[in-house]
Amino acid sequence: MRSAARKSVSPAGLTRFVCLVAVLAAVGLLPWLSGRDPALTVLRARSAEQEATPEALAAIREDLGLDSGPLSLLGNWASGLLRGDLGTSWVSGTDVLPSVVSGLQVSLGLMGAAFAVAVLLACALVAPVLVRGRGSTGAFAAMLAAVPEFLLATLALLVCGVWLGLLPTSGWAGPAYMVLPAIALGVPAGGLLGRLVADALPAVLDERWVELWRGAGVGRARVSAAALRRVLPPLVPQFGMAAVGLTGGAVAVETVFAVPGIGRTALGAAKSQDLPLLQGSVLALLALGLVAGALSALARRRLLGPALRDAGLTLPAARPVRTHPAVPLTLAVLLLVTIGWGLLRDPYTVDTTARLLPPSWAHPLGTDGLGRDVLARLGHGAASTVGTAAAVCALSLLVSLALGFLPGVAAGAADIANALPPVIVGILVAAAAGPGTGGAALAVALISWPPLAAHAAALVQEVRASTFLTAQRAIGASPSWILTRHVLPSVAAPVTRHAILRLPGIALALASLGFLGLGAQPPTPEWGLLLDESRAYVERAPWAALAPAVALALLAGLAVSGAAYAQGRTGGTGRARRRVRTAATTKKETSVGA
Repeated sequence: MRSAARKSVSPAGLTRFVCLVAVLAAVGLLPWLSGRDPALTVLRARSAEQEATPEALAAIREDLGLDSGPLSLLGNWASGLLRGDLGTSWVSGTDVLPSVVSGLQVSLGLMGAAFAVAVLLACALVAPVLVRGRGSTGAFAAMLAAVPEFLLATLALLVCGVWLGLLPTSGWAGPAYMVLPAIALGVPAGGLLGRLVADALPAVLDERWVELWRGAGVGRARVSAAALRRVLPPLVPQFGMAAVGLTGGAVAVETVFAVPGIGRTALGAAKSQDLPLLQGSVLALLALGLVAGALSALARRRLLGPALRDAGLTLPAARPVRTHPAVPLTLAVLLLVTIGWGLLRDPYTVDTTARLLPPSWAHPLGTDGLGRDVLARLGHGAASTVGTAAAVCALSLLVSLALGFLPGVAAGAADIANALPPVIVGILVAAAAGPGTGGAALAVALISWPPLAAHAAALVQEVRASTFLTAQRAIGASPSWILTRHVLPSVAAPVTRHAILRLPGIALALASLGFLGLGAQPPTPEWGLLLDESRAYVERAPWAALAPAVALALLAGLAVSGAAYAQGRTGGTGRARRRVRTAATTKKETSVGA
């Protein structure tokens, strides 16, 4: 009995609980963690003309209970939460709960439509594999999965809404207003789901039971249905991560199309420092992510059935998606030439007489709303975006190498990190420390380490089980000698290559925070910020929006093609295939990485 109780409290479960409590505490302590004076925010919201005297600010702090200390503040918030009371908005003075419920209803409707788009797209990507018995859509699906939602939403707004005028581009007044947001939110998720299933199906269709069924005269439809049932259980957790990704992508999509959902509500509350509304909105988004993960675990148990419920069911090794080395090389050359050309120009010179000029020899990519050269800002923005991404990669690498030796602790923390999209963490960090490049880098670093840590843990386990380490112990080698001379060198090299492959994806995550105003601030020429600034005059000067959009698309293509090329190069041996498969077990590979 005692041993069973001890086994029930695993290190992963304990770490998962501690991390969840830490996240909830951070949300509850936002008024105390915020660098700004909440009393001043409330005073400005109540009366913009009233003078901010010490007496007036002290009265507001007493009214809000901000003078009682962080523990009392957290206790009051938690007790109200248990009673279903999310507090009162500091800006509007109304109850937070109705606003959260209203925004949540809109977001759930949008996410439901987006999930339908994702399922339809995934079926279209998987159908050729079922018919031909081999994967032919992996590269295309990977490209769709790597396109950020904010970039796809901006392109849909530009092409379908502005140029063609086919569909409404803002608001939430009927089914037609749902089409473009659902497509922008559902296409990357559909690409991910289609890629996962299409990559796994060929190996399943080569299994012995499929040949026996076909030889016995079983029809193609029944064999395909059985193959899908064989594929789905190990992939269901990844589907849950795709649903979590919808909650993060909804923030950007709702912002682009002015949809009054919970994501846009959270972003607006963060910018206006309406912390009670922000707390309720983030709590709702976090609950969506956790519920999606729990439902995916339940669906997996139901699909496995009682016989296999406690067994580890894995798929055969997926065939690597190969690409010609010329593809990533061409994309890299295009980006480097554009960046190098832009670095030779001044990105800050303002010329109001040259506002919104079309591309010309003097300005190859045109000018923006202040007359600044778009090519110059694109080139200098790469240094900010890619340089910050490199720092985040280095930090994630160090954390993952340390956690690789603590797989039980890392697994529990990774579950919570996987349930938090970068945008949600970025909103929390911006509310506490203010928007900026450092805050965006911290937000991405906090949730970008799980795939690397999983890769490191698998390699540590593999190296420790090798026979040559047993021989080293037998001849009296010390644990420190084995660690520094054998284990770390064997683990660090492949995990470092994995981290480098994630560099473009992390740069895209930073750009998404910049696009939402949570990252670099004007006049910094950051790619996501450039795309956001150009939306104000996209009808008059579409080239100003297309330049950063194309650069981000090239970066996404480089992330996918580079990862596919590296996977093809390392797919020759069984050990390398195991490493690649282990590194791809987490959805963060796509949401934050390639």
